[in-house]
Amino acid sequence: MSEWLKEHAWKVCIGETLSRVRIPSSPQMFFCYILQSLKDNSFYIGQCDDLDRRMSKHFDGLSKYTKSVRPLRLVYFEMFITRKEALKREREIKNKKSRKYIEHIILNWCPVG
Repeated sequence: MSEWLKEHAWKVCIGETLSRVRIPSSPQMFFCYILQSLKDNSFYIGQCDDLDRRMSKHFDGLSKYTKSVRPLRLVYFEMFITRKEALKREREIKNKKSRKYIEHIILNWCPVG
């Protein structure tokens, strides 16, 4: 885990609203993430290879699916070595179709070890 992440991830863990999340890019890292709308409390599950760039798009209203439910906060993310693993986790969370399941993984997650 990067030093930056160790220092700043607690802000994400406790659910602070962040306008930007700076996570160092690494060519081999992929992410599965969950955003929560502060407008209607809905969740958005996605995956990407550059979490900082993707969050900027969401927070700036450049993402079609989250533009109308801003402001948003990043409430969960996982890191993977391959895109295949990130996609698999994204599908796993989406296939549960359960708000309770999503809330459970968020409440039981904290990236600082």
